[in-house]
Amino acid sequence: MKKFKKPFFMVNPKTYLYGNDVLRLAELTEKVAAKYDIESIFTAQLIDIPEIKKHAYPHLLITAQHMDTIPPNKGMGSVLPEALKAYGVDAVILNHSERQLTLSQLDAGIKRAKKVGLLSIACADTLEQCQAVAQLHPNAMICEPAALVGSGKTSGKDYVTQSIAAVHAVDPAIFVIESAGVSTAADVTQMLEWGAAGTGGASGIVKAEDWEAKLNALIGALAHFKK
Repeated sequence: MKKFKKPFFMVNPKTYLYGNDVLRLAELTEKVAAKYDIESIFTAQLIDIPEIKKHAYPHLLITAQHMDTIPPNKGMGSVLPEALKAYGVDAVILNHSERQLTLSQLDAGIKRAKKVGLLSIACADTLEQCQAVAQLHPNAMICEPAALVGSGKTSGKDYVTQSIAAVHAVDPAIFVIESAGVSTAADVTQMLEWGAAGTGGASGIVKAEDWEAKLNALIGALAHFKK
């Protein structure tokens, strides 16, 4: 199983892109991540993952946007953990605000991910949720107020520092990602200065006129935090 390396950047095209467009974004992300020697979490829709995995992207952790907890058996339409692993997926995001799970489902998902050898990235909204989810011991957490997702407005200093503290009070080993509304190099710098292990972007990247220039600005800002 791969491991997260600080600082890292997440490129999350969600369902904005598919097919050749998401392949082009993956290629550009690898190019820019290699330039700065930064590890990048790259999410993709399930249907695009096998094509992405045909290419060698050593700086990318290819990440599924969701996973179910069923075993190989019945479960029409579900996302099988073993299938993700078989196609070379490195990590999975669970409980995003756009694909929420119950606490019991999230607990089961984190355990199933660990069992099959996938890194788990669990999402949480409020400070109370951040502390509760940390008790399930995922490898990483995305802490972001749901209302700010896609808004272009980042979390404030109080939320960032307090959510990181809430997580690390339970498990200091969890890597905390603060990424709500991040769209500029200044946003990236701010999140890392406030203590995040990594950050990332979705609409702020895919809606940019020049993807490579935007990735250079955002990922390049992380280079100052490399040890």
